[in-house]
Amino acid sequence: MPKKNNKSKAKKQPNPQAESLNNEPEPMPASSTSGPSSPQTESTLPSLNESPEDVIARAEKIKEQGNEAFKAKKFDDAVGLYTQAIELNPTEPSYLTNRAAAHMGLKRFRLAVEDCQQAATIQAASPSAKTLLRLARCQFALGEIIPASSTLRSVLAIEPKNAPALQLQSKINLLEGHLKTFEAAKAKRDWAHARLALDKCLQGIEGEGGEIPIDWRLWRIELELARGNLDSANSAANDALRLNPSSPDVLTARGLVLFLSGKLPQALQHSQSALRGDPGHEPAQRLRKRVKDVERLKDEGNAAFKTGRLEEAVGKYGEALERVGEAEEESKGGQIRATLLSNRATALLKLNRHEEALADTNISLELVSTSFKALRTRARIHLHLEQYDRCVGDFKAAIQQAGMDGSAGEADVKALRSELKKAEAALKRSKTKDYYKILGVPRDCSEADIKKAYRRESLKHHPDKDKGGDEEKFKLVVEANAVLSDRDRRERYDNGEDEDGMADGMNGMNGMDLSELFAQFHGGGGFGGGGFRAGGFGGFPGGPRGHTHSSFGF
Repeated sequence: MPKKNNKSKAKKQPNPQAESLNNEPEPMPASSTSGPSSPQTESTLPSLNESPEDVIARAEKIKEQGNEAFKAKKFDDAVGLYTQAIELNPTEPSYLTNRAAAHMGLKRFRLAVEDCQQAATIQAASPSAKTLLRLARCQFALGEIIPASSTLRSVLAIEPKNAPALQLQSKINLLEGHLKTFEAAKAKRDWAHARLALDKCLQGIEGEGGEIPIDWRLWRIELELARGNLDSANSAANDALRLNPSSPDVLTARGLVLFLSGKLPQALQHSQSALRGDPGHEPAQRLRKRVKDVERLKDEGNAAFKTGRLEEAVGKYGEALERVGEAEEESKGGQIRATLLSNRATALLKLNRHEEALADTNISLELVSTSFKALRTRARIHLHLEQYDRCVGDFKAAIQQAGMDGSAGEADVKALRSELKKAEAALKRSKTKDYYKILGVPRDCSEADIKKAYRRESLKHHPDKDKGGDEEKFKLVVEANAVLSDRDRRERYDNGEDEDGMADGMNGMNGMDLSELFAQFHGGGGFGGGGFRAGGFGGFPGGPRGHTHSSFGF
């Protein structure tokens, strides 16, 4: 019977195209394929009068059409045709391995793995080296190194000198070496070498046009955090989330990056999204609680600061910092820790706890060197500590950073420039005479404070023989008062303009010399006479020209 003869021929005679397809190298990338189309083929449903032999023959014909589409790099068409052939004859393994090749051309390695595994199951009694090699290639492209190595050993057991298998084995061995180096460097906390080894692993998979395992993408995020590179960690997290948008692990990892970047609302959203996908996901549960605690404590600290409850603010910021921590694996707390330290330093500065405030700002700027607010706070601390060179340097850096910071407005920059001007004036004064220091008053003192200080310092340093005063210090006290008690001269002095109090304060007193000044303090009694007049210093009446010099009044 002709049909039987045809069946026998179709079943036993090898098909040259199929053999060629199974032997040819990896297909070209999907970018070289034509767009998807709907190939015109016969229906895969067997007709009522169609014998099993006819169905098998039709499957072979459709497979050959698939081979033609594959050779033309129309991989989508090839997948469709091979699928029809499989539906007609699901027990023919070559259809599955051919469809796997088409999937590989489209970089659909997971689908290709499924086809190869199904074909290998059909061939269980006598596994094909070609099928196993294709499976090993797909596993390698997915970063499944242990399964790929195991599958490849089976290939080499069948064909020890299989050249493509030996070539793939070299690639697997190289990748395994990079993974071991990565693990060893990570265990030693040698983040730079761990990053280098992981990059080589990624390049090995990308070189095959493969799919980076999700675990490797998470490792990349972890390494960037450990190295303190929040921007790079964020980029790695975005890439992972784009490829695995519903993964609780990836959502949690990106949430952690956002938390350490100081973006607390977004971090909370990511942890909640992870929990919607997996309510029992413990890392997401811990992250959600941590974010909520830090956000609450930070807000409470800010509220306390604004209402003047500075000690309470310091405590709240401290509690938040404990929740954040300073683990190296988490960028030592990142931006959120830097912000909290800067906030606490500002409260400590207002409490005049300057050394503690300076320690906080130094750590804050080690974490984020570009914060204009932290630089401004440290500049103010240096001003209080009379470290004027550092103060000026920090104000200049703060102005530069404020100009590049989108959150800083024109008012911030203007205020910083004003503070810089005063700091430069203080620096200039520190290299000559500091009249405020001579009188022992702060720079924001009132006129009454100056008068009181002048009285105190004059009494202390008056060169009276009986009291052992100091003539030079007394001169400086009078000189300082001459400048600071005059509003205009004080303003010029504060702005860094040259203001020497000696000219008007001492030698310029209408011709009065120092001995006459001392005499006025003693009511005409010279150095040794009867002390100060009762009632204190009501002015200096009676110079040679008979008028009072107001600069020395109290």
